[in-house]
Amino acid sequence: MKKIIDDERLIYKVCCLYYQDDMNQKEIGDYLGVSRSSVLRMLQKGKELGIVTIELHNPSPYDYGEMEKRLENLYGLKDVVIVESSVLDTKTEAAAYLFGQASDYLHGFFKEGDRIGVTMGHTLNNVALTNKTYEKFSDIMFIPMEGGINQSVNEGVELQGNEIARKFADKFGGSYTQFLSPAVFSDKVVLEYFMKEKAVNYILDEFKKINVVVVGLGIPEKSDHTLIRAGYMNKKEMKTLSEGGAVGDLCLQFFDKEGKVDNFRYFNDRVNAMRLEKIRRVPDKIGIAGGARKADAVVGAVSGGYINILITDNECAKELISRAEAE
Repeated sequence: MKKIIDDERLIYKVCCLYYQDDMNQKEIGDYLGVSRSSVLRMLQKGKELGIVTIELHNPSPYDYGEMEKRLENLYGLKDVVIVESSVLDTKTEAAAYLFGQASDYLHGFFKEGDRIGVTMGHTLNNVALTNKTYEKFSDIMFIPMEGGINQSVNEGVELQGNEIARKFADKFGGSYTQFLSPAVFSDKVVLEYFMKEKAVNYILDEFKKINVVVVGLGIPEKSDHTLIRAGYMNKKEMKTLSEGGAVGDLCLQFFDKEGKVDNFRYFNDRVNAMRLEKIRRVPDKIGIAGGARKADAVVGAVSGGYINILITDNECAKELISRAEAE
């Protein structure tokens, strides 16, 4: 005798009640006089027989869903967000769209109770300055992850970590703390003595509370790198780092394409910042980087475990996929 769950007419009816009339499985079972388990099995049969087909529609105007999945799988990332960088857009327009999408993502990602580490630089400053307004959080805190660059203001835009933390608190709500220290010291020993002072070493306790970091990625080829503009390094020294294998920096600490830092400790150890090995232990590490030229820095940061969530544009995403599939 044919089982009730194999009756195609009944399967169709169950699927109509569930998908069109929005009845739940218990309601359908009561209505038809069958068990809930039978309803569940008939809904599954409906998919197997092609009675029910499901289509997903990406709300984004550009469908990069498959590309995002490929990047997640290729690089072992928790999440990837790709935004459009049209060849018809100017560089400024493309960057503005990336920063706007990043701002939306961050607001949706943050939750009450978060302690969020932020880095200095153009990327996060531009995210904070996007023309976006949100319902503000009350119990989140933004923590600068490196000492202030200097007292100057570059081209009218304050890029220090303390300023970034303040701007993020203004945008997303909550509070912020300050890291009262220069960014780079002349000597590692001087830095170590400095951090023994109670007036500044409170920041180490704040670092331990961080459960989310939001970072931009620098690249050593960039002639207007903040370290150069702030007078902590000249172009020749930056070139030496690049020739030594540095592909990027995070929290002003340089790394190679495998995320290793050994060749750059002569500089990194003089930087007063949350150490990269500590950042690696933070559960959620969000990196924001656009443009194909940032691909090396992204690969190094992912390889080192310094980011596990990536917000990027389609140009950088294509380059990352190409490199991974070529290996």
